[in-house]
Parts: sequence; structure tokens; C-alpha cells
Amino acid sequence: MSTSTIHDIGYRHYEGHRLGRAYVLRSMYVHNLRAAFGLGRPARAKVMPFLLGAIMLLPAAGSVAVYAISKEPDTLIRYSSYAATLQVIIAIFVATQAPVLASRELRFHVVPLYFSRPVGPLDFVLAKQAAMATALFALMALPITVLYVGGLVTRIPDSGGHLVRYLAALAGCVLFALVLGAIGTVVAAFTPRRGFGVAAVIAIFMLSSTFVVIVQGLAEMRTDFALAGWAGLFAPFNLVDIVQVRLLGAESSSVAIAPGVAGGVVALGLCAALVVASTAVLHRRFRKAGLS
Repeated sequence: MSTSTIHDIGYRHYEGHRLGRAYVLRSMYVHNLRAAFGLGRPARAKVMPFLLGAIMLLPAAGSVAVYAISKEPDTLIRYSSYAATLQVIIAIFVATQAPVLASRELRFHVVPLYFSRPVGPLDFVLAKQAAMATALFALMALPITVLYVGGLVTRIPDSGGHLVRYLAALAGCVLFALVLGAIGTVVAAFTPRRGFGVAAVIAIFMLSSTFVVIVQGLAEMRTDFALAGWAGLFAPFNLVDIVQVRLLGAESSSVAIAPGVAGGVVALGLCAALVVASTAVLHRRFRKAGLS
């Protein structure tokens, strides 16, 4: 028979200050935000987010340069229409980065390790959604800020009016970030493979936009402009644009807009429902993964 020996290797109970749940939540948020831009990861992980960020900045810089030469206010891109104009770039950013935040832990089966700490599935989900929304907000708000600062430096007239429109556009960026980030993380969380996640997110944006364009075209052919406006609720970019136009006083960037303030309220309610529903779905998804 073999004998067993217990060795004292110096382990001692930790009796100091514990940082707790709030610190863990903040750490997860910072980690996911860095991951969205490839920070702390290999160089190839930084290429796509920073390339897309540079592409987002180019039209703003060019618009400011043209205005500085021509002094024509119309040469500056409207703040509220910037995201809609570059929605393809934003959609690609969501599609490429959402799987990084939402599916890596699922792919490597490490979700139970997170839940072994004083953090639950809801904290885990909120940290990821907040990081994705922050990354998207930075992607959209930075070029809008370049437009605004460039206008001030080149002494654009009616600076007070531009400030109001700039702040309204920032509010729109917040809404864009919440809605697009919620959709992207939910879709990406249901496929551990990153390539499938990218394709699925792109497909959601493309199919919804195509469906809305077709419905709006058919409605306008029948002169049913109200239906054409309400159809915009079913495409993410149109949905947020309705809120910007009806509740924030922006100019429309879409083919048709839901009528009246009621249209804006309905669109805002749908945005809130999307964010809440995505949180609930992700909570269930990661809770189930944490138990497996």
C-alpha cells in the first residue's frame, strides 16, 4: 500500500480588502471595450476596427477641408445624417466586432469560470453590451465631433444652431449604439464560430434594409405614404432615424419617415424594447452556458 503525504506549501487565507462585484463588472467592461478595438490582442486584431474608424473619419475631414476653401455651409455633412450615410461601414464594424465580444467565451467554454467569481450572468451581459455600445458611440461620435470642431475653427455662421444640432446628433449616436450593439451581440452569441457570426449579423442588416426598401417602394407606388413611413420601423438605421427626425428635430436621411410625433414615440419605444429584449435573451444564453 502506498502512503500519502500532505505538504505545507505556504497557502494562507486572504484576509485583506476584497474589491467586490463592482470592480469585477468594471474590469469586464474595460476588457471588452479594449477587445472591441483589438487592444491587448495581436496586431491583426487591430486592423479591421482601426481601418473602419479611419474610413469613418475621412468624409468628415474632407467635408471640413472643402468648407474651409469654399465657405459654403452646405458642403458640411449634416450631423444627424452621418451615421445613415456611412451605415455600411458601421454595419461591418458591428458584424466583425460583435462576435469578438459575444462568442469567444462560448467558443472556448470558459463562461463558468467567470461565474465562479462574485459576478452573475446579468453583470456579464451588461458589461458586454455597454462595451459594444461605447465602441460604436466612439466610432460615430468622433467624426461628428470633427465636423463640429472643424466648423468652429473655420468660423461657420450660426454657431449656436450648430451646437444644438451637434448635441442632438450625439443623442442619436447613443441610440444608434444601443440598438445596433444590442442586435449584433444577440445574433453573434448564438454561433460560437466567428465567421458564421459575422455573416449572420451582416445578413440581418442587409435583409431588413432590403425588405423595408421593397415595402416602401411598393407603398409609394400605391401612394400610401403612411405605410411607407411606418415600414421604416423594421430596419435598424431607419428606426433610429425616425426618432432623430420626429423627436430631435433632425432632417430626414431615409426614404420615408413614420408620421408625426407619435411615429417618433413608437420608434423610441421599439428601440427600448429591442435593447431590453436583447439583454434578456443574452442573459438566458450565458446563464445556460454557465451551467453547462
